[in-house]
Amino acid sequence: MRVVAKFGGTSLGNGDRVNRAADSITAAVEAGHEVAVVASAMGSTTDFLLDEIQYEADEADRAEIVSMGERTSVRMLKGALSSRGVNAVFLEPGSDDWPVITDEHGEVDVAETTRRAKALAEQMHNDDVVPVITGFLAEDHAGNVTTLGRGGSDTTAVMLGKYMNADEVVIVTDVEGVMTGDPRVVEGARNVGEITVDELRNLSFRGAEVVAPSALTYKGEDMSVRVVHYQHGDIMTGGTSIEGQFENLIDMQEDKLACLTVAGRAVRNEPGVLSKLSTALADAGINVDAVSSGMDSITFYIDEDHAEEAETLLHDEVVESSTLSSVTVDDPYAVIRVTGGELQTEPGIVNQIVAPLADEHINVQDVITSATSVAVFVDWENGEEALGHIQTVFDD
Repeated sequence: MRVVAKFGGTSLGNGDRVNRAADSITAAVEAGHEVAVVASAMGSTTDFLLDEIQYEADEADRAEIVSMGERTSVRMLKGALSSRGVNAVFLEPGSDDWPVITDEHGEVDVAETTRRAKALAEQMHNDDVVPVITGFLAEDHAGNVTTLGRGGSDTTAVMLGKYMNADEVVIVTDVEGVMTGDPRVVEGARNVGEITVDELRNLSFRGAEVVAPSALTYKGEDMSVRVVHYQHGDIMTGGTSIEGQFENLIDMQEDKLACLTVAGRAVRNEPGVLSKLSTALADAGINVDAVSSGMDSITFYIDEDHAEEAETLLHDEVVESSTLSSVTVDDPYAVIRVTGGELQTEPGIVNQIVAPLADEHINVQDVITSATSVAVFVDWENGEEALGHIQTVFDD
């Protein structure tokens, strides 16, 4: 197998952990695997360096300064591997074989980075070389050091895995993989054996510090990404496997939807209101397609065929409540969903989606967003036209 193994700062936090990392890499190499290593700065070196810049440094100087953490890590790890008889070389911006190149806008030059990554993969295959690469850093065409932003070492690893045609990318970190909950907060948290990229990206954007969201956009269907704890000591087994890839799709749901809105001050003042209303629908076997809430209302989108039954059920809940006021139904609605791995990293993406509809005087009834999708609700009669305008945005 061809493997890219990324070691986070905690997993390289001291000499003992560097040795542990080197042992796990050596074991994989001795088992016949081709291994490329991406190293973060040891411990919290990057944060320390940034905190110590107590003057107005330009971007070029800042990049050079913060690069010192990764430059030290690759030298430490390369030395540890060499002492074990591994044919390791360290690569940093400025090295002849440095792979990650950015353009004049600071964006990754895909063509050049792919070319260099493939050349590096050939060295791994033909010469048994184990490259130890600085994570987070890049180099522009003029030879200046640039960076890939927060979580950049994860991005380096998954990106190079893609362009090297690696079989697997292993993220070695200080957690047991993806957990059912934060073990520092909840008891009984356990490892999740598998999770999809969409699920993980939503968690990542909402606080789960497992894999940087920017890295997941590079994951392909055929390349496995796995997260393991550095104490596990084996980069080839264990942890959580991240499945699938982001699908960039724009489609309109075929079924007409009804919009049921329950109003009342209890929505923001009384715990459990959403649960009571949702349970009433669930007990009747009515699936909720989407939910949105306001200061004094909750809106459920369901299949139009169940609108009358759902209205009766929600009305019963309103009558039993002293703080809910009324329920109303409107239909039919269409929903157009835009899904993709890079939505959250594109400033103004919601405006780009809805602005053409405003230009064509199509009223948007609701917009519901997540880390990987934007759902736009319009009157059913405007659905196909709205779909066409939104598709044009992304065709451009």
